[in-house]
Amino acid sequence: MNKLKAAVIGCGGIAFQKHLPALSKLKDKVNLAAFCDVVEERAENAAKEFGSEDAQVYSDYKELLKDDSIDVVHVCTPNISHSVITVDALEAGKHVMCEKPMAINSKEAKKMLDAAKRTGKKLTIGYQNRFRNDSIALHQACEAGDLGDVYFAKAHAIRRRGVPTWGVFMDKEKQGGGPLIDIGTHALDLTLWLMNNYKPKLVAGSAFQKLKDKPEGNIFGPWDPEKYQVEDSAFGYIKMENGATIMLESSWALNMLNGKEAQVTLCGTEAGAEMFGDAWKNEGYIKFNTTKYGQMVEAETSGGAGVAYFEGEEADAGYLEANQWIDAVLEDKEPVVKPEEAFVVTQILEAIYQSAETGKAIEINEQEGILSFTK
Repeated sequence: MNKLKAAVIGCGGIAFQKHLPALSKLKDKVNLAAFCDVVEERAENAAKEFGSEDAQVYSDYKELLKDDSIDVVHVCTPNISHSVITVDALEAGKHVMCEKPMAINSKEAKKMLDAAKRTGKKLTIGYQNRFRNDSIALHQACEAGDLGDVYFAKAHAIRRRGVPTWGVFMDKEKQGGGPLIDIGTHALDLTLWLMNNYKPKLVAGSAFQKLKDKPEGNIFGPWDPEKYQVEDSAFGYIKMENGATIMLESSWALNMLNGKEAQVTLCGTEAGAEMFGDAWKNEGYIKFNTTKYGQMVEAETSGGAGVAYFEGEEADAGYLEANQWIDAVLEDKEPVVKPEEAFVVTQILEAIYQSAETGKAIEINEQEGILSFTK
């Protein structure tokens, strides 16, 4: 097996929390050879903790991309730069894992899709929640037809008070929005993947900035209201071409008791399913519901799933995501998260924001594989 040389562009929170620890566990497949950040000290710290002995450090990603020995690039920068860095990396002959969301809007995401097709390089997006035990189990149930035709779903991304107060999360220009594009994107990706339905037709949405001046009680400490530029909650109604309907709820701050993040409720003709538990700890579980013997019946999973992507002793979602991605490059196969799927997620999120801004439903027409908005 050949060993890949990987680079990480953007050495902030998500790189240290997910990408770098996961890649460092794949030493037999990956050499962490280069690190880049606009704050060079962050790149130096990443190289010191995770890099190979001869790891290179950069403050300009374009200089890094000149290194022909780099095979794979992980883009972990603010949303505004996802597209331009990804396109440049693909054009430089690198395979790219870009952190979610795919891009700040559909126009930028389309550039990424086109570059991947043009260069023949692999592109995937960081939706690690697909690799949780409960997600894998529910996906297997859907594929087996246990739920029948899934015609209604809820995509949950609700925090009571969980506004991220670091980095550029509250900067609308750099991020494109708040909880909808940050955590709503995970819930929507899971829902579309479980339903295996990527044909949206009509989208309507609302976005609210009602609690920006009420920073008390936040689990990450009080935020600065003067810097709070994004929504604190957003909600979407998505009708698919086949009539199936999805309700998407997202919030960083909402006066609601029961939070539910990166979880899904599915309702099918044969059965329903709902995710519960601490999904972010990979301790989520599923409650299935149906009717049998003339009675309403419920069944609950007890863990132990995940065999679809399991290899070795580590089984956390970030590791499984990185492992299958690196294998996709090494074995020249499709990654689990296809860029075309992530593109549809971006389209729907943009349509919700547009609907919230205009007060109108947004119709999405598909032409030659490209989604365009019709107000």
